[in-house]
Amino acid sequence: MVDLTTKYLGLNLKNPLIAASSLLTGSLDNVKKLEDSGIAAVVLQSIFEEQINKEIHQVDHFLFRNRDSFSEATEFFPQDEDFDHIRPDAYLEEVAHIKQSVDIPVIGSLNGVSDGGWIDYATKLQDAGVDALELNVTYVPTDATLNPREIEEMYIKIIKDLRAHVKIPLSLKMNSCFTNPAFTAKQFEDAGVDGLTIFDNSTLVDIDLEELTTLTKVNLTSSSSLSQTLRWCAILYNQLDIDLCANTGIHSGEDVLKALMSGAKATSFASVLFQKGISEVSRMLEFIQQWMIEKEYKSIAQMIGSISLKHTDNPAAFERSSYMHALTTYRY
Repeated sequence: MVDLTTKYLGLNLKNPLIAASSLLTGSLDNVKKLEDSGIAAVVLQSIFEEQINKEIHQVDHFLFRNRDSFSEATEFFPQDEDFDHIRPDAYLEEVAHIKQSVDIPVIGSLNGVSDGGWIDYATKLQDAGVDALELNVTYVPTDATLNPREIEEMYIKIIKDLRAHVKIPLSLKMNSCFTNPAFTAKQFEDAGVDGLTIFDNSTLVDIDLEELTTLTKVNLTSSSSLSQTLRWCAILYNQLDIDLCANTGIHSGEDVLKALMSGAKATSFASVLFQKGISEVSRMLEFIQQWMIEKEYKSIAQMIGSISLKHTDNPAAFERSSYMHALTTYRY
């Protein structure tokens, strides 16, 4: 029998499959269904900075709206009306209820860009029993005069402030938009994160030609979205002493195996669950087990990082030189 166990953020996981923050991880019923299908851990539906600031200003609003949003696919800041009729205590009560009702690790999720009261809320999530915390700093710089280093410092300050508040493991959901993601990832490690989720996936932006207004649309991923995830897991593997979780583009057992070989210790996903249903988890696990038996792999640990930048026989695939090779070998 193959050993599917792995360790991520200090948590012992029965396999490398994690349900990403989404509507599906916002209720006990769905989390139980995910557990029954074989998922190893869940990242709870995100709580947004704006929602916490509403609480600070004595406005009785909170989560469990945004029915079209889920962390892997959208991660957008809700509008004020999205918080109507939502009690702030309900979220923490549901978190505690979920944690007490399942046997798998439960990871909390915070989404914001400042170091305000939402950071103090991390302590409340910790007290509610979450096993770890995933931080999503969703920030799109629109000021042409803003120094990129200031943006990096903002991230670092948030991490340090959070680290001062919580003792549980902390992961950052990172994007690839930094000038040197490897350098920035090392800065995040030094600031105190225990892991990085590679990568977040922003909404699609569009324009409504009838209403003459901007739109945000759900950005469902596919296996074709996996390329950047594989590239940066492979590059960061062995350069950092923290854990990597592959996120964008995980849709099948094959994708999971590729992510592990590139250097990830775990994988998280949401899009495929919305497209194919929660039962897809068991099918992914079945494929992984069968593939490992056929290829004579005894454990997940055996394959992690085996085709990373450090170990691959074709490092050019992760570097710019592969661009010319892809163009010159392409046939149509």
